[in-house]
Amino acid sequence: MTYLKHGVLAAAMMLAATIISLRQAHAEPCDQETFEETKYVVCTLQTGTDLRLFWKGADGQPYRTFSSLAEAVRAEGKTLVLAVNAGMYRADFSPMGLYVENSRELKPANTAKAESSAGQVPNFYKKPNGVFFLGETGAGILPTDEFQKRAPKVRFATQSGPMLVIAGKLNPIFIPGSTDRTRRIGVGVCGAGTVRLAISEDGVNFHDFARLFRDDLKCPDALFLDGGHGVGLYHPAMGRNDRSWHGGYGPMLGLVE
Repeated sequence: MTYLKHGVLAAAMMLAATIISLRQAHAEPCDQETFEETKYVVCTLQTGTDLRLFWKGADGQPYRTFSSLAEAVRAEGKTLVLAVNAGMYRADFSPMGLYVENSRELKPANTAKAESSAGQVPNFYKKPNGVFFLGETGAGILPTDEFQKRAPKVRFATQSGPMLVIAGKLNPIFIPGSTDRTRRIGVGVCGAGTVRLAISEDGVNFHDFARLFRDDLKCPDALFLDGGHGVGLYHPAMGRNDRSWHGGYGPMLGLVE
């Protein structure tokens, strides 16, 4: 009887472990979180996931909406689990700066100075801006000049700005207590190469947004992707399929299964 009990107990433990493993394998990547009274959706993407950048479809036209991208992925027999705006874009939905897709550079790095005479520097041109990339050794974020010096081999890359966190330090241009508060989206590369996306549901300034990545999400490197009307999230499990008030999105970052 003792052996029988041990056998039943062992079988039960194996079954429980299997159930937990299956639940973890199908765990949703995004969750709601609050940091210092600001609400966020935070998505955690482990290494080995099929994370890609998208811009144009087979017809050569920008996808513009998450729904169009989801349909294109579905036509490949796959599912778009998650997508976000992957950086600032021009009126024709083309990327503002460097854009690499499937190891092909479709847009070169933008190292120009701000195209503004009103004194207000557009976010993309706030220094330093940076590049989020997926390469042979995983995900990374580097200031644009450092990325150009190292010239890593990448499968995907998108340039945006400003950098939020650089080697564990906040971008020094940020002002604590700034009243420049709006919804924002950013990406961080954290321990073991884990990619973390944060989408604010409330208005937040750059300083506090950067602190979210450094202090709460523990990301030594993080990059601002977009803000205001350009913030967007596609995550059917959470009932999200945002639309851009600019008439569409440019480059998008998507998780495919």
